Amino acid sequence: MSLPPARKAMTRAQARQFITSLAEANPDAESELVFRDAFSLLVAVVLSAQATDRSVNKVTEGLFRDAPDARAMVALGEDGIAAHIRTIGLWRAKAKNVFRLSEQLLALHEGEVPADRAALEALAGVGRKTASVVLNVMFGESAMAVDTHIFRLGNRTGLAPGKTTRAVEEGLIRRIPPEMLRPSHHWLILHGRYVCKARSPECWRCTAFAPCLFPLKEDIGSKKPGRDKKPLREKAMPATDRG
Repeated sequence: MSLPPARKAMTRAQARQFITSLAEANPDAESELVFRDAFSLLVAVVLSAQATDRSVNKVTEGLFRDAPDARAMVALGEDGIAAHIRTIGLWRAKAKNVFRLSEQLLALHEGEVPADRAALEALAGVGRKTASVVLNVMFGESAMAVDTHIFRLGNRTGLAPGKTTRAVEEGLIRRIPPEMLRPSHHWLILHGRYVCKARSPECWRCTAFAPCLFPLKEDIGSKKPGRDKKPLREKAMPATDRG
């Protein structure tokens, strides 16, 4: 059985109630990636594509010890990077991208991570989502990074329905109060990761149950599913929008 999306979009009042509920439940939400500066965050986010934050944190501990900045990363080389990250998905392509973006940072930005979207997106392996994370977390911009969790939430709950990540991003920017937009990035990701999960949403413990427009929330929220119940399935985020 597929998980149907909301039939309509939330109003701005409903969106405020939804985000406020998430904020009250997890006021200190922050990235689960381990990083110490803009460079390590950028690399960690590039590595996190189609991988869990936990798996990325395991490999970056050694990687950042051996290569804490762009110059050291270039010196480590593509093979050296690959040796550190073999346990995560797409490690060959990611090793190439991390090496190339480190070279680009040295050649174009004196080794520093630029606080500019166009400059970030020009780096190897960096798409709109990755740039938005760096701008939000490191440079204080109210950028909304739409990953697979936020794409799911936007459509399932009616918070910001859209067929592409860009459409969901624009819907979130329109509906979420401006003063809540920057931190809502973390509230939404963590809610999607641990409560409004892809195959088995746990509606019975959702703090934003009331404003949510998910058609099956009453049925799922009435009782906790049994262990033998097969998980529901949903459509994945468009492949072209991952990154």
